[in-house]
Amino acid sequence: MENSRVNSWVHSARRIGADLHLDLSESSAPGGRRAALTRALRDAVRSGRLAPGTRLPPYRSLAADLGVARNTVADAYAELVAEGWLTARQGSGTRVAERAEPLRRAERVPRKAPPRARGPRHDLRQGTPDASAFPRAAWLASCRRALQQAPNEAFGPGDPAGRIELREALTEYLARARGVRTEPDRIVICSGFAHALRLLFGQDRSGGGGVLRGPLAVEAYGLGFHRELLAAAGVRTVPLPLDEDGARVDRLARERAVLLTPAHQFPTGGPLHPERRAAVIDWARARGGVVLEDDYDGEFRYDRKPVGAVQGLDPERVIFIGSVSKSLSPALRLGWMVLPERYVGDVLGAKGEREAWVSVLDQLSLADFIVSGAYDRHVRRMRQRYRSRRDRLVAALAEHAPHVEVTGVAAGLHAVLRLPPGTERSTVKAATWQGVALDGLAEFRHPHAPEEETPARDGIVVGCATPSEHAYGAALEALCGVLPPAEEPTPGG
Repeated sequence: MENSRVNSWVHSARRIGADLHLDLSESSAPGGRRAALTRALRDAVRSGRLAPGTRLPPYRSLAADLGVARNTVADAYAELVAEGWLTARQGSGTRVAERAEPLRRAERVPRKAPPRARGPRHDLRQGTPDASAFPRAAWLASCRRALQQAPNEAFGPGDPAGRIELREALTEYLARARGVRTEPDRIVICSGFAHALRLLFGQDRSGGGGVLRGPLAVEAYGLGFHRELLAAAGVRTVPLPLDEDGARVDRLARERAVLLTPAHQFPTGGPLHPERRAAVIDWARARGGVVLEDDYDGEFRYDRKPVGAVQGLDPERVIFIGSVSKSLSPALRLGWMVLPERYVGDVLGAKGEREAWVSVLDQLSLADFIVSGAYDRHVRRMRQRYRSRRDRLVAALAEHAPHVEVTGVAAGLHAVLRLPPGTERSTVKAATWQGVALDGLAEFRHPHAPEEETPARDGIVVGCATPSEHAYGAALEALCGVLPPAEEPTPGG
């Protein structure tokens, strides 16, 4: 019994290294004893147990101490020499490298977690779909099919034009649903509308100018973020007046391009009048200009017939830009540009030789989602849900604030509530105090929009889609609670 204990102790001492205290207990891990010895030596140097300049035992001695083959020690030493942890010189043996500084453990100071930003109790901001309605099961099914069917080359460097499967699917879908006339070779995939603007107006990879140059005509009301993006690229924007028929395209002059939301003007609502759709194409042909068509809310319409894309009138004069940010989710970062033939090469040149923004797997999944019919089913389902939400908003206002006019609700994911003069700022402030997030109409007005042609009006922009279904009723109740009262009639009036 005593001899057995002694033998066990001797075996253990050899296993951990009598002099270096190297623990090879993980020798059964991947890589075997050589990998375990390499890790043990590296850890000993890193921790400072083996100081810089320390001479290590010869191969034969350490191998005998550890009970391993001499080649195992030689291979471990060679690997650590190659990594820079050890040095080996003829006549000097193997030593710990002088530059292999041990890890200095700084005194740990407890860090407080940053305070979490407190979000609004009721989110009625525009521009975001109901995140809880994302079709997880259907999207997962498309992801699986796309991954199983993807060719091997799909896992290499991405084509800057985008996957051909998605461009072919979009060619068919956009023709059927939006009246777009195109071919797969004229579609370039991007990560969304802002990315499209950057590709069209930003510098190309060689540092040269963008595909398009200003001045650019824009609608008098629109997203300030887009104006800021264009200004950063050195593009001057010229506001076009708006009326009940949309942008006054008859005011186009020497601009080289015009950016429009003809399907549903953002944020005031309403489609561009048919005569103006034709007129802007005539302008582009006569001036050699181009129309940038933002297909904002083009798929969500309720009380009117579908309005086809302006691009269908002249594919060589219109750049059609769309995305899944409203129909599916902004988290997917998937969009597209349908380009006139003369711009395709320049846009691809601006994008670079490889896809750097949009996941190939997401592209393949979206292609399957469209081809399988799941995208159409999702859009139809969400169109019904958002129409119901629109109706609930209108009914709540009719009951609690009949003096507030609701506009722009025939399509889209938001409504504009017209307020009594001078009450917009106080209403937005009251909403903030009550935890209701919404936007004032003035935030979307172009800073140089002429007052005489597009008079500023008080209003708020209310998103119908952002809250989840169970939270929408409480959000409407809170909204009605912050609206200004009706104007009192003047005495004797």
